[in-house]
Amino acid sequence: MELLTALFKKKISEDKVANIFVNTILKSVERGFPEVAAIINNDTEFVTRPQISEEDSDKFLFIVIAGNLRFLGKYFGEENREERISEMVYEKLSKVFEMPVARLKYIVEDHHAFFTKVNYPSKNTHYAMSKAVFFKYNLNYHQKEYFKNMNTPNPIFLKHLDEVVFQFIIDWELFSEKFKITE
Repeated sequence: MELLTALFKKKISEDKVANIFVNTILKSVERGFPEVAAIINNDTEFVTRPQISEEDSDKFLFIVIAGNLRFLGKYFGEENREERISEMVYEKLSKVFEMPVARLKYIVEDHHAFFTKVNYPSKNTHYAMSKAVFFKYNLNYHQKEYFKNMNTPNPIFLKHLDEVVFQFIIDWELFSEKFKITE
């Protein structure tokens, strides 16, 4: 049965995959960040409210972009497909942000390094994204003294944040089941 499913997958170009990546992320963050801010601002684990503005989505957007780019390798690592799709994504995003591709790559690589730092020794990108949100939005200042003094997210809040961040990770496994990618 898997053979028949593979034969009838819809074909899609790498360029279309890059378009889907860019459009999905930009739209989901634009539509979803006000709710993300509200969830963080109203989390019961904080002793003071963070007061993240609904318009302060840039940090979150770059965390989502960097995290999703890391996931590409898991699903499109064969035949240099990940590199080609990533390059197309960078080109499309550089036009959206009106910045050189090299500058955009530097920002994403900086986020990847930050993921590694805040989530060491784990290599789980999903959790690294959540921790990056915690630190990029300076949420430590709003925690109970115990966690604030350790400069680490309250595990209960982090679990809440993991559930939120998960909503912004593209489901490439489902995508791969439905589509066959062509150059």
